[in-house]
Amino acid sequence: MPIKVYKPTTPGRRKSSVDSFSDVTAKNPEKSLVTILRPKSGRNNQGVITVRHKRGGAKKLYRMVDFNQGKYDVEAEVLTIEYDPNRGPRIALIKYSDGVKSYILAPEGLKVGDKVVSSKNLVEAKAGNRMPMLQIPIGLFIYNIEVTPGKGGQLVRGAGMSAQFVGVEGDYALIKLPSGEIRKVRKEGMASLGILSNADRRLIRWGKAGRMYHRGIKPRVNGKNMNPVDHPHGGGEGHNPIGQKRGPRTVYGKAAMGVKTRKPSKWSDKFIIKRRAKKTA
Repeated sequence: MPIKVYKPTTPGRRKSSVDSFSDVTAKNPEKSLVTILRPKSGRNNQGVITVRHKRGGAKKLYRMVDFNQGKYDVEAEVLTIEYDPNRGPRIALIKYSDGVKSYILAPEGLKVGDKVVSSKNLVEAKAGNRMPMLQIPIGLFIYNIEVTPGKGGQLVRGAGMSAQFVGVEGDYALIKLPSGEIRKVRKEGMASLGILSNADRRLIRWGKAGRMYHRGIKPRVNGKNMNPVDHPHGGGEGHNPIGQKRGPRTVYGKAAMGVKTRKPSKWSDKFIIKRRAKKTA
């Protein structure tokens, strides 16, 4: 959806923009499909920080999105398109013909009153419908893709994301992921048709530290601005370079920036047909 820019009435407004929410049709979520989400602040069960630069953030409820959509061959009507504070794309509240309500990820173009269906057989190729990849016509865009059949969608769930269905080869389906990687997944796995909504979310300029604070993100400090005890890049007079090191290091002393982190000969290498393209500066 379009991004809204306010007049620069304050220094914080001058550099920021917000989501317009023009596609959202309901303000409050379905009470039966929300639960309390307690903040972890990047800590494990012993209270030790395992992920840095995180805090609690604004209080929010978790919407229980159905990534599996296991009610097959039962038509559902879209009741509302809603904002979800826990993810980028919009979510749709659907009601099956037997009265059961559920949340699903909303693709681009899905509107209130539309009908969607999930089936193990071939169904109409329209946005929001879900079926096994062996039934999907070649070249269509898909999202919420199952890696393990029956487990629910795990791949391509971000705002504006989609993968392209390339074809079927033996027991596997070939998909081209948003990164450009081409990989194999089981052809019995389910996938939804379409492109996920809210693609303009990546264009939002958050503008000031306060908005990042509400998102649960703490400020980050360059390592070379720290003391030697806190970071391998620390120390020296003023804003000095990192010194006589072989390359940049993380706070834990491991090589960083451009270093491959994927394990060699990983078990899933056999499913990757083509690696993603390397980023160029």
